Amino acid sequence: MTMKTGRRSRTLRALCLSTILTGIAAPHAAFAQEALAPQAAPAEEGKTTGGFDEIIVTATRKAESVQKVPIAIQALSSDFLAQRQVKGLQDYAALLPSVSFAGIGPGRNEVYFRGIVPAGGAYASVGYYLDEIPITGQEVPDIQVYDMERLEAISGPQGTLFGAGSLAGVLRFITNKPKIGSFEFGADSEINKFGKGGVGGTIKSYINIPVSDRFAIRAMGYYRKEGGYIDNTDNKGQFISGTTDNPLQPDPRPAVLNLGDDNPATSYTLSNASIAKKDYNPVYEYGGRLSMLWDVTDGWEVTPAVTAQRQISYGYFGYDPRVGDLQVHDYDLTRNDDKWVQAALTVHGHIGDFDLVSATGYYYRNRKINNDYTYYTVTYDSFGAGYENYLQFFDKSGCSGSGATLKCTTLLNPNQYYHTVQRNKKFTQEVRLTTPKTWPFDVTVGAFYQRQKNQTDNNYAIRGLDQIVGYTESGGGDNNPDGFGIPQDQGGTMILGTPAVRGDAYYLEEFDTLYHDTAVFAEAHYNILPNVKITGGIRYFWTDYQVVGFQGVGASAAVAPSIFLPTGAVGCPLPLTGARLECRNTNALDPLSIGRYSEKGQTHKVVVDWQFADQKLLYFNYSTGFRPGGYNRPLRLRKTETQPQVVVAAPPFEAETLTNFEIGFKGTFNNVFRLNAAIYFEKWNNIQYGLVVAGAQGAGYTGNAGKAEVKGIEYDAELKLGKFTISSSGAYNDGKLKGNFCNFVANRDTKVISQLATCAPGEFIPGNLDTPSVAAADGTRLPRQPKFKGTTTIRLDTDFGSMKGYLQGAVLYQTGATQDLNEFNNNLLGNTAGFVSFDFGAGVRKDHWTADIFIQNAFDRRGQLTRNTFCSISVCAGSSRTFPIRPQFFGLKLGYRY
Repeated sequence: MTMKTGRRSRTLRALCLSTILTGIAAPHAAFAQEALAPQAAPAEEGKTTGGFDEIIVTATRKAESVQKVPIAIQALSSDFLAQRQVKGLQDYAALLPSVSFAGIGPGRNEVYFRGIVPAGGAYASVGYYLDEIPITGQEVPDIQVYDMERLEAISGPQGTLFGAGSLAGVLRFITNKPKIGSFEFGADSEINKFGKGGVGGTIKSYINIPVSDRFAIRAMGYYRKEGGYIDNTDNKGQFISGTTDNPLQPDPRPAVLNLGDDNPATSYTLSNASIAKKDYNPVYEYGGRLSMLWDVTDGWEVTPAVTAQRQISYGYFGYDPRVGDLQVHDYDLTRNDDKWVQAALTVHGHIGDFDLVSATGYYYRNRKINNDYTYYTVTYDSFGAGYENYLQFFDKSGCSGSGATLKCTTLLNPNQYYHTVQRNKKFTQEVRLTTPKTWPFDVTVGAFYQRQKNQTDNNYAIRGLDQIVGYTESGGGDNNPDGFGIPQDQGGTMILGTPAVRGDAYYLEEFDTLYHDTAVFAEAHYNILPNVKITGGIRYFWTDYQVVGFQGVGASAAVAPSIFLPTGAVGCPLPLTGARLECRNTNALDPLSIGRYSEKGQTHKVVVDWQFADQKLLYFNYSTGFRPGGYNRPLRLRKTETQPQVVVAAPPFEAETLTNFEIGFKGTFNNVFRLNAAIYFEKWNNIQYGLVVAGAQGAGYTGNAGKAEVKGIEYDAELKLGKFTISSSGAYNDGKLKGNFCNFVANRDTKVISQLATCAPGEFIPGNLDTPSVAAADGTRLPRQPKFKGTTTIRLDTDFGSMKGYLQGAVLYQTGATQDLNEFNNNLLGNTAGFVSFDFGAGVRKDHWTADIFIQNAFDRRGQLTRNTFCSISVCAGSSRTFPIRPQFFGLKLGYRY
């Protein structure tokens, strides 16, 4: 570990030096709008609207000015992304008022719009596109925005043109395309540092080569290292003890994990000294993009492109306030190795006067994640006897004797870690045909197909578990189905063996999920008056998926009526080895199971827009979105003193729908002021919500929480006063539950999980007085989305001698937010507080050279974004982590353009 750290330190110093040298030799820094003007190909590009630079967008699948698109859309141009030091999701989400996100670090975040924050389900709620191709997923990758033409954030349901994954909105990353007849080259270099944290740097470059008068190539490559800012401190002085009082309070004793009442004499001293480290959450990232443009013949273009990235991040990006500011106590390595590649082929041509677009895409993502899971161990151990007695395992090295005289004294380190391997493969094909421009109306019709396969292997493991010594109880026992953890004085017999399902995994989840999505759609535009246009759209879709897999402990596989595929024998040999899912179950009510789900439906859109004056547009938008339902696996109910363990059926959860009513305005006044604003009302039905059913063995279940409404306003404004430019954007979202969200119960008699038909505050579930009948009352605020979020920038463009330069200051602000829809869970987590942070920057340009300095979160405010837990909130809230905005961050950029 020390040698590797030393090498990294030397590598970092070399990177920083090379970053500066590269900046002197052939650097880049984008700061003024003229330094990084959008490089889009459409003919309208370069025009101005009332003195403002015009941004061409393709949110309606055709190129037109953002000021003429009758939907709520915010477009961030390449120069703006560079000016605000955008490097990943957290950076651009801060600049998009209607966008929020939640997660635990780079590549492990989910994106939301307008407070529509599902907490369960099989599909994403926001479309995530790289050019024409969707790479939508519940946890989205960080896309490098270098050599990017623009980022489009489209608020509200976009189901007509973008499909079921766009219930609440769409994020589109539009890359710069190859240019025929123009040679371009640019390079960036940057050195940066977190105020009290680590040092990082970036090297980036792009080139556009016109190979012939009909062929061009464009390439981009980059390397980025970001220093960490979370400290994993030695737990000396801040201890963890597995008691029922508070497992995370400071304790003057050694850090001890008490292993319950079954064997109170056994304990284990916890220490993280071997991995304690300052700034332990650095990020290493590299990748590139290669695209080509072939002008095959007049009216036909072919554009193949490949983008590939790899991001390795260490540690958590949240901290534990109980430990200290930006500090945690982690006991095992946390690492996310995220690799993905997207290949796309776009064909654009004309059949007669009809416009044809074909977009074919392939997307592959491979993630290997390792998480410290010690707090799960500590929390569940605090429940004492009869729960997770698997924590009492003994190392062979501390054993003596044999048979009945076998005695073991060395306890295996019971700390858990979580390891997952996730592989996603996605093929998409879309074809669109648009009627000739000479027609009095235009219609775009299209078809879409997607096939996606996800492989997920989740291991909840204890190091060395496959080599342990354990106890077994004669005749087994439902409270301890795996046969381990029963002391000898309770009638057990010491044996050699392992409860591991695979490798070190005590609990294993292994699933293969196959999705199919098919759709046909149409959108038409017609001018009913010279300055009044009506738009109508409809999309029919069919979706299905099936999942095959295993979920449980070793005993789950041993008792399941399953078939071992290689031999055809009944039962699964443990530990599971060899091919994936080699042991299949023919009974869907057992852990080795098969689940299927299919659905069809339609979404709609109607827009009326009125160009009532020059550069002034008023519109009304009605649109709907759809997120399919899904399959729930059966659950087991725990054995009680009077009732046996039973398996209960879990019905599928229903599809979500979102209906949006929106009135918007877009206008420019006197060539100095631009304002885009929208007022909207959204009705959200059948909210998909993941929960733990009372009485079930901790397994998750997704149900429908009921209805909600969101009332909001969002705006984007810009004012030019001579050399000063003031820009501001913001969103107010008031999202509330409409009606009571009743809890779910498992009926032992009918063996079915169902939702309470009625519920009222103050009532409890019959037969379970620990669980309220109401999970959330009518009027409960929707979680994760601040009521108000905005940003304002003041910029001065001026001259410094022979150089052009700028000075810029920005403020970001947002109010607090709740963290969970369930009121009990939210009270445990607590709300995040509102905050304000300030960014400053300055730069100069001369000829082809540029230089910038910047500082973000200048006063090092600890703005809280979200909170998260290691397991169910009701159990693990005492060890929650708070995920903040970036702490103080400053740097120097140098650049060159040719």
